[in-house]
Amino acid sequence: MPPLASTTFSDLLQEVQRFWTPLPDKPEETPEGLLAALWSTACGAPVSVDRAPKAALPALDEASAARLRELIERRKSGVPLAHLTERQTFLGLELLAGPDALIPRKETEILGRAALAKITCMARKRGPLVVIDVCTGSGNLALAYAYYEPQAQVLASDLSAEAVRLARRNREFMGLTARVDVRIGDLLEPFEDAAFLGRCDFLSCNPPYISAAKVKEMHPEIARHEPQAAFNGGAYGVSVLMKLVKNAPRYLRPGGWLGFEVGHGQGPGLARQLERNAAFVAVETYSDAAGEIRAILAKCKPVRA
Repeated sequence: MPPLASTTFSDLLQEVQRFWTPLPDKPEETPEGLLAALWSTACGAPVSVDRAPKAALPALDEASAARLRELIERRKSGVPLAHLTERQTFLGLELLAGPDALIPRKETEILGRAALAKITCMARKRGPLVVIDVCTGSGNLALAYAYYEPQAQVLASDLSAEAVRLARRNREFMGLTARVDVRIGDLLEPFEDAAFLGRCDFLSCNPPYISAAKVKEMHPEIARHEPQAAFNGGAYGVSVLMKLVKNAPRYLRPGGWLGFEVGHGQGPGLARQLERNAAFVAVETYSDAAGEIRAILAKCKPVRA
């Protein structure tokens, strides 16, 4: 083996390719991107796989080469790439990542884009908005709303104190401290206040939606390294969503929108439930490239003129 500092990218790429396996929920990760992200991180410039430089990587010295070797070994053992780089992109934003919250997924961008389209449209018509994101995790959805729509006052919550700390760190990292309020608590409980009841323009949630039985079947990279509370949705995977749908109308203003992510196979049934719910008047579904419903938006019943 050549000295660590003289190790080339192609040398290490062959090693990465031998242990790398594609993960459906992380399509952005390739052997080349993985290695580039770890290489940059080892040299003191942590970066997500999406932002990893494709050329002109910094030269390795003995110390950075040793760090790179350690990072590769940890990745080989199953530690998620985003935990090693402490970075993950979401809707074009570079965020801090770690084991305290679920790593933002590309599939959640389906909900993010649909939500932002509604939020932007409402802001143009009405001006300043109140937007709430529950089960916020690292704060990825909440921060995207605030970043892309300056007229949105964004509030977020999570039951996990560790996730709330990470979301607040991301709020500072993004320079959005004055625009995003992150609170600890179960779903909407932190907003049980006259200032929010019946006044929310958009309410979103990326809930735990994996059934308890399927949690045991999850890839070890997820099951061993990411917080189970972030993906375990109870016996049928919809316990959090049922609670959310029941309580959301108390917080939404007439004509406001509820949006949430759903797991594989859950979309059609949940959409039908919302269509039968008298509190909502319009239901929209958003699918992935395979045609699977992954996000649902429902409009709160407006006041009749």
